[in-house]
Order: sequence, then structure tokens, then C-alpha cells
Amino acid sequence: MLQVQNISFSYLNEITIDSLSFLLEKGNSLAIIGESGCGKSTLLKLIYGLYDLDDGQIFWNNSAVLGPKFNLIPGMPYMKYLAQDFDLMPFITVAENIGKYLSNFYPEEKKERIAELLEIVEMSEFATVKAKFLSGGQMQRVALARVLALEPEVLLLDEPFSHIDNFRKNSLRRKLFAYLKEKKITTIVATHDSTDVLSFADDVLVMKKGQICTQGSPNELYINPQSKYVASLFGDVNELQGHFLDSKDTQYLYPHQLKVTEVSKLKATVTHSYFRGSHYLIEAIYENGVLFFEHEKELIPGYVLFLDRR
Repeated sequence: MLQVQNISFSYLNEITIDSLSFLLEKGNSLAIIGESGCGKSTLLKLIYGLYDLDDGQIFWNNSAVLGPKFNLIPGMPYMKYLAQDFDLMPFITVAENIGKYLSNFYPEEKKERIAELLEIVEMSEFATVKAKFLSGGQMQRVALARVLALEPEVLLLDEPFSHIDNFRKNSLRRKLFAYLKEKKITTIVATHDSTDVLSFADDVLVMKKGQICTQGSPNELYINPQSKYVASLFGDVNELQGHFLDSKDTQYLYPHQLKVTEVSKLKATVTHSYFRGSHYLIEAIYENGVLFFEHEKELIPGYVLFLDRR
């Protein structure tokens, strides 16, 4: 189990992580989400032991995670951390980069392990290509394979799919998270991508200004967001006062949760229609501002309609 106990950290006297605590069971996947600058990347570095804590403690299976004051080479040996810069060696091949930390004592086993990792990140055809000739997305996939090479107990990923094309990203995500779950590798992912959260995380930690806003399962946080901030991390969201929807409380609704109806208290005028493939995202104005909803057809600007919750 990973235990983060009341930790705090400051950059140049500016608090970046403020009295933060959570637990993560072995083999589970935790997604950390929040606005840019909220402390997600810093938290990963503290868990890995790259910085010294101002206060608090971090434990993995009752062993303390210690920073540079205690380790000649920062970082814990049973963890791997993939930052947003990939740190590949440009003048050696993809296969050599992945196998850099694997033992040469059993060359056949090493070769098989490299081939397995190349398959996971869909880079088998680039095994003999030097890293300097790769695109940013290809480098990111090689870097992913390299941190998996020695099967760490804890894997820390900072925006792991940010450079990868959308057509390949979904397939890679499925393969990677299935592998991590099969090997029972405890994983923490700092991400802006809601797909990383909703489809693959066991638990979600929402950060704002160095603190935890809320924590829960992806399902809980998506269906019942406690604030517009939390809901907005999963996409467009409408903040509607309760009286529009016959409710006492303010409602946070995603575009697909609104429908056109014959009459309601929520009257809106269409301003734009955005084609999304299977539907249109409609932007409209109502008495309190702008809202968004989904519709199967394009609607012309100026069209007046009524909306209700699905």
C-alpha cells in the first residue's frame, strides 16, 4: 500500500502541495486530475523521492520514501517515473533504449522481453531505428516501454499519452492498462485526458491549488460532481440554478444530459451548432448566460427552444 500522510512542499517559499493525504492499495490505478499548476506533477515527483518534503511522510509497504537528502541518486529503486520529457538516448536504437537497464547475462531472455514491450507500445517495426529519428509520439511510446522494462512495483506517469495520435492512443491505453492490471503494478497517472480517468482508473483524486478537492471512483465523480470545477475536468458542463429544473439545488449537467422538450422553465436561443460526428453540440444563450446541449440535427442560429434534464 502507498500511504501519503499530510505532506507539504514549497517552491521558493510558495506552497505547492498543502497538507495532502491519501492511500492507494497495491495493484490499483489512481488518476490525479486538476487544472494546470495545481501540483499534479510535483506530487508525482515527491512520491518518487525527487524532492524533500517540507512536512509529512510517504510510505510504500511500510518503507519510507526519502528524498535527495537521504539518497545519493534521487528516486526509489522499486518505482519508475515517466516525466513529460522522455530522456531517451538519441544515438542508439529503440530496442537498445528499452533494454538499457535489462541484464545482458541472459541475452535471449532480454531479447524476448524487449520484443514483448515493443508489442505493448506498438513499436515493433521501429526496433532498429535510432531514437533521434522518431516523432514525439513515438518517443513517448518508447519511454513508456522503458519504464516497464523492469516491472516496477509503483509506476508514476505524467501525461503519458499527450504526444500520441488519437487513432493510436485508445489502442495503446487498452494494452497498457490491461498489462499493468495483470502484473498488479500500482499506477498513478497525472492527466488532463478524461478518458484516462473514466475508462481505466480505480480511483480519482481531484486537486486544486495544491490540495485535494475531492476523491472517489470515476463513476461517482462523473455522475455526482460536487462543484462546477470537478465537473469541468470531464468536459463541457452547464451550471444551472435549481429552479430551471424543478430542483432545490444547483445542477451540474453535461451537454448529453439535456434534451429539447415542448415546454419547460429553461428557454434558450441557439447561437452555434458544432458537428461532432454522431451528433451536434449546440451552443445557446438563456437568461443566465451560455449553455450547451447535444442534438441529432444542426439547429439554425436564432432558433428558440425549451430544454429539460434527460
